[in-house]
Amino acid sequence: MQKSDGSTDWTLRITPSRSAFDLHLKDIWLYRDLLWLIVRRDFVSFYKQTVLGPLWFFIQPIFTTIIYVVIFSNLAKISTNGAPPAIFYMVGTVAWTYFSDCLTKTSTVFRDNVSIFGKVYFPRLIMPLSIICSNLIKFGVQFLLFIVLLVYYSFQERVHINTYALLFPVVILLMAILGLGIGLIITALTTKYRDLAFIVTFGMQLLMYATPVIYPLSAAPAKYRAIIALNPMSGLIETFRYGFLGTGNFYPGAFTYSVFASVILLLLGLIVFNKVEKDFVDKI
Repeated sequence: MQKSDGSTDWTLRITPSRSAFDLHLKDIWLYRDLLWLIVRRDFVSFYKQTVLGPLWFFIQPIFTTIIYVVIFSNLAKISTNGAPPAIFYMVGTVAWTYFSDCLTKTSTVFRDNVSIFGKVYFPRLIMPLSIICSNLIKFGVQFLLFIVLLVYYSFQERVHINTYALLFPVVILLMAILGLGIGLIITALTTKYRDLAFIVTFGMQLLMYATPVIYPLSAAPAKYRAIIALNPMSGLIETFRYGFLGTGNFYPGAFTYSVFASVILLLLGLIVFNKVEKDFVDKI
């Protein structure tokens, strides 16, 4: 913008970052319209040119829950702490899917967007944030399905919502920043080690079994319970499940650990991502 005295007042100055701790978070707010456009694009493209469209958001958790009920409840006889198996597995499926999608898709941000990053400037953090927001919309749709089951079993007095359900927004926020933090670290590492992209997809399937998704933490063998509790997602899913179903236990230590682990991993991810994004185009 040209001033009356002849000087120029720029609305945005792009300068080289000299520190990995200079995260340029203010730029993200300036580009919030771009963030919204990318989120909208991702949401629309998910069901565009499909026969069932948005119904796919419901189909995945429904069929996954049915399979879990048949295999783990009816055949394996795994405890659900007295909760109806259908809603017990629905909680774990919806929560785990959100975290898993956030982490998996964020872990390939550099690789998937190298052509865009190399042509135009915008805060690179916009892309992973758009993934978190897009998946949050998907989670919201699937959460409605869970609410329908919750209302159904509430009338039968088989589930009992308690005050810990008020932690729901905190739990979802922690899942988001945990997936974002780990994903940022992995996508930074994939600029040098591309094999990590393949390991993540396979590793997430194994990690699910080290998380109380298909079983309560109390049903895990005593010698492995402490190891499973080291998984930050364990405390979050147990809190989520206990608050809405009223079965199982709330583990204050595990939840507190999840809070600290999520925040630390997010900060570490932001720093690593910021450091690598300066010259990643030359490496990929």
